[in-house]
This record gives sequence, C-alpha cells and structure tokens, in this order.
Amino acid sequence: MNRRHFITASSAVLAAGSLPACKSKEPGAGSGGKKTLTVFTWADYLSTEAKQSFEKANSCTVLVDTFDSNESMLAKLESGASGYDILMPSSYAVQALKRKGMIQALDHSKIPNLKNMDAKYLAIAPDAKMEVSVPYLMAPTCLCYLASKVPNATESWAMLDRAELKGRVTLLDDMREVLGAALKLLGHSLNSTDPAQIAAARDVAIGWKKNIAKFESEQYKTGIASGEFFLVQGYASDLIQASSENQDMRIFVPKEGTAFSCDDMCIPKTAKNAELAHAFINHLTEPEVAARNMEEIGSRSPNSAAYPHLSEDFRGSPLLFPPDALFAKCEPIGDLGDKLPLWSDEWDKVKNA
Repeated sequence: MNRRHFITASSAVLAAGSLPACKSKEPGAGSGGKKTLTVFTWADYLSTEAKQSFEKANSCTVLVDTFDSNESMLAKLESGASGYDILMPSSYAVQALKRKGMIQALDHSKIPNLKNMDAKYLAIAPDAKMEVSVPYLMAPTCLCYLASKVPNATESWAMLDRAELKGRVTLLDDMREVLGAALKLLGHSLNSTDPAQIAAARDVAIGWKKNIAKFESEQYKTGIASGEFFLVQGYASDLIQASSENQDMRIFVPKEGTAFSCDDMCIPKTAKNAELAHAFINHLTEPEVAARNMEEIGSRSPNSAAYPHLSEDFRGSPLLFPPDALFAKCEPIGDLGDKLPLWSDEWDKVKNA
C-alpha cells in the first residue's frame, strides 16, 4: 500500500478543490440516539472486531470515513471539513497538523494504555512523548529481488548499483523514499536537512536511475511477481502479499536501515467527542485488541504489551520485527517543514538527469 504522499502548500490547495464537502452529523448523533465517533483513516485499516468491541463497551457507533493519501486528508481538513473525532495519518503528517494548529494535546490520564507502547520505537518517533499522537500501525520500506535472477545478493541499498540488472529495476516514484534510501546508504539520517548530505544523496540516486526501468509506486509488486522486474524498492505489506504468487521473491530490510513509517492516532481540535476519542485510542492500545488488529491488518503496532499475544508466524517476521541492531538504524519519515524546497530542488535534478 502506497501511503507516502508528501504535503506541499500548493498541492494541498489543488487537492482541496476536487474534494467533496465532509458530511457531518449533529454532535453526538448516531443510530438509536447513541453517541457517534467518526474516524478518518485509510481504507481497511481498522479490524471489524476492534470496531465492534469498542462500540459494545462504550454504547456508541463508530463511523469510518477514508482518505487515500496524507495530502488529501490535510487538504480536506484545511478546506473546512469537520465532524471527525479521530485522525490516522502518517507521523510526518501529524507533525504538519500540529504545526498548523489543527490537532489537540492528548490527556494522558484518559489513555492509561500508553504505558504499553514500545519504548524502542518511541525513542525515534517524531512525537516521542505522545503529546498529540499515539502510534497505531507501521511497516518498513524494503528491497525485493528474484533469487533465480540475482546471484550473490547482499542485503544493502548498494544492490541498486548493480549494472547487470539494468532495465530490470524499479525505484519508488517518491522523493522521500529514494533520497532517504540514498542518505541511509551514505550513513546519514533519512530526514537530513544538511544541503551537502542531500546533494550527495542526489548523486547516488542519479547513479541508481541509470539502472532502473522506471520510477514506480504501484505496479512494482505485480511486476516482480510476474518476473518483469528483478529488483524493486517497495513497501513490506505490498511485497509480502505479492510474494504469495512467486516463491522466488526475497524481501529484506537493507542493513543500513530504512524508512519504518508509522501511522498515528490524533484528535482534531474540531472533535465533538474528544472524551470518546481518548477512550478509542485507549481501546486500540489494549494489548489483546492491538494484537488481533495487527494480525488482521498485516502491519505492526509498536505496542510491547501486545507482542506476546501475537501468533508465532507474525511475531517472527524479520520484516515487521527486524533484529534490534537493524531496527535501531530505521527511522520514521519526518516533517521537513520549511526545508521541503531543499529536497524538492534536488529531487528535480534526479528526475531530470
């Protein structure tokens, strides 16, 4: 699933023009007079059990509205849409919402399950103290190759340098993912705002571009499963699903580290049911609920108390649960703020090279 759409002021304005107005209900209105909690999230991103168990425990109705990118989510809110009680955007988008004053501080006394969150992830999270958001689900960006076509593979971003694979490689059509991978190869943070580091990453990415068939963020998974591509950069959840069609696929987290992006739960300032929203966050961070939700959705929640409740197969995934030393090299994609043009300029040079 491609969820890494990055926010710029101009694209947000353009997207807003094509979005329908949000359909809002009267505060607290729901079927049978029950309170209503309205969640704005990705498609298929909340298990039926988690939804129904919350409704039963709180005598309420949960309504789900969906967005297909962080960009469209922000644009819809900026265009005046209201009526949402919970938002589930990516971490960097949460930081953009915070910067724009669109979300509220969390009352930790109403979310006792915050104690369950994984301290190792929080150490690298953009909102480490969970002041305005709580981590929900996350997965890494990976490389994947066909074992029969790529001999002597190494689990490194340097694989993208292999000239013998020319024309059989794809990179994500995504500035933050490609330049971020190059930064990791060079030993830097994928959120660097150092001009020299980003320029060096640009040069690495231009070298990779010489080998690729195309920049591709959607069809890479079917392309490698069919044998059209031999090596692709992609999202773990997509590649895991595609690998069921081709046992020759090998997926790995590069040894230099990668983007291990997370979607978070936050409460907009316009929420009509903030009390119920806090209860919802607490419910989804309950260990048993979080574990069952993870298994159904197919992504990892950074919830240490939930890990013992996971199946052996899920908990043993080296992609969702990489070794500690490797996980320490992974980072969530952060909000660049006013440094975004610095990245955009270098990305333009890559695309035009």
